[in-house]
This record gives sequence, C-alpha cells and structure tokens, in this order.
Amino acid sequence: MEPKSRLDGLAISALLILCVSWGGQQVAIKLAAADISPVMQSALRSIGATVLVGLWVVLRKKPLFVSDGTLWWGIAAGLLFAFEFMLIYWGLEFTHASRAVIFLYLSPFVVAIGMQLFVPGEKLGTIQFLGLAFSFLGILVAFGESFTFPSQQMLIGDSMLVAAAILWGATTVLIKSSPLARIAPSRTLLYQLSVSAVVLPLGSLALNEPGIVKLTFVAAASLLYQTVWIASITYLAWFWLIRHYPAARLASFSFLAPLFGVLAGWWILDEPLTAGLLLAMLLVAAGIYLVNRHET
Repeated sequence: MEPKSRLDGLAISALLILCVSWGGQQVAIKLAAADISPVMQSALRSIGATVLVGLWVVLRKKPLFVSDGTLWWGIAAGLLFAFEFMLIYWGLEFTHASRAVIFLYLSPFVVAIGMQLFVPGEKLGTIQFLGLAFSFLGILVAFGESFTFPSQQMLIGDSMLVAAAILWGATTVLIKSSPLARIAPSRTLLYQLSVSAVVLPLGSLALNEPGIVKLTFVAAASLLYQTVWIASITYLAWFWLIRHYPAARLASFSFLAPLFGVLAGWWILDEPLTAGLLLAMLLVAAGIYLVNRHET
C-alpha cells in the first residue's frame, strides 16, 4: 500500500476505533482492580503482549534480533514505558478513570515541546502555543477540582497520571530523535513490551501487591482486552497507520480519546460527570487539536 497524503474512510474508521479503545483502557483497569493488583495487571499485559507481538514478527518472517546499534536505545525506551505504565496502573488506585484519561493526554504537549527542543526543524507556532495554553488551563481546572473532594488521595492519583503522561511523551521523543526511528515499528514496540515485562513484575513485588486475588470473568475479560486488543492489536494498527498516512493528520484525531474516556468512566463506572471535569476535558481536547492544527 502506497503512502497517502490524506485520511480516507479506512483511516478515519480505524482512528475512531482506536480512540474509543484507548479512552476506555483506564475503565478496564479499574474493573479488574479488585481481583488483580494494578501493577500486576500491567505486568501480565506486557508479558502477554510481548509473546503476541513476538509471534507476529516471527510469522512475518522478520528477524527478532538485529545488531543495528539500537539495543541501549530500546532498553531506555522500555524503561520509560515500564515506569509510565506502573504510574498509570498504580495511580488509578487513587483517582477516577475519567480523570485519569484527561491527565494522561497531556502527552501530546510533552511531545510537541520535546520535539522542538531535540529534533531540528520542529518549531511551535502561535496556534500551537495557544493549544498548550488551553491544555494547561484544563489541567489547572482538573487539579482545582481535586481539592474539593473529601479525600486528598485524588491529588496523589492525579499527580501520578501527570507524571505518566510526561514519561509517555518522553518515550515518543526518545524514539523519534534516536536510531529507533529508523527501525521497524514492531521492533520498537517489542523493545518497550519486553523490557516492561521484566521491570513491572519486579515493581509489583516491590509494592508487596497481592497479585492475582481471584480470576473472575470480569478480570479475565479485562486482562484479555488490555493484552490482546490494546497492547497488541491497537498499537500495531497505530504503527501501520503512521506508516501509510500523514502523522500530523493522525495526531489531530487524538483529541477524541479524552472525550471517550470521560464518557466511559461516567457510563460504565458511574463516576461523577461534574462541570469542572467537562470543562477540563474540553480544554485539553481543544489543546490537542490546536497543537496538531498547523500541519493538518
């Protein structure tokens, strides 16, 4: 398939599915939290996805191990990826899924700033700075609402999700500004998954988590969704889209993920849909759109 300059019906349909899926990921984690400890969930997801993506690479008759100077870069990306997901899963112990997705989607702004600093030729214009301002204001609104809750635990979870978003953005910048940008996306993903498959179980042990308390239908379904669908299929689909369609046009659709995430938390988990949360969601979504607007 030849690279395209515009998004067609296939790309738009795929993007909508991806945004719905990623927006609902935090809800899936919360649904299984009573039966499987959060960081252990993340560890099992990485282990399972490493096997699945590895098999996919082998079936396509691509080499798993290549001496191309990317090993240490891959390990670095994997460590950032591992600690990002440790913070996401652990942070959801303290905050709502609908709030988590808003904080997590600060990542595009970290990428925008990081690319400007580390990748020559990447500059932000007035519209992009306006987008950053919208996003920052949205985060201030969401954090301000945290202080109104009876328990300050919400602030702990919110802060952990902000830190996870920074790590997510840092991982993307590392990949784009290093030799990892020149290798097959599936190998980059495999670096991230395999390193996290080692680090996350150790993190679960360090936190003294109970691990798998009981494997209920809901817990098993959530784990399958996270492992097979999110960490394997949707990530590979995203890499395929990036390979065949303009990255900037694809990125502009990511503003939909916080919208779907907030709605999923409200609909499935019965989390409060407050005016402050809605305002924060709209500001962050508008910011993501504006940051990507100049190349769309």
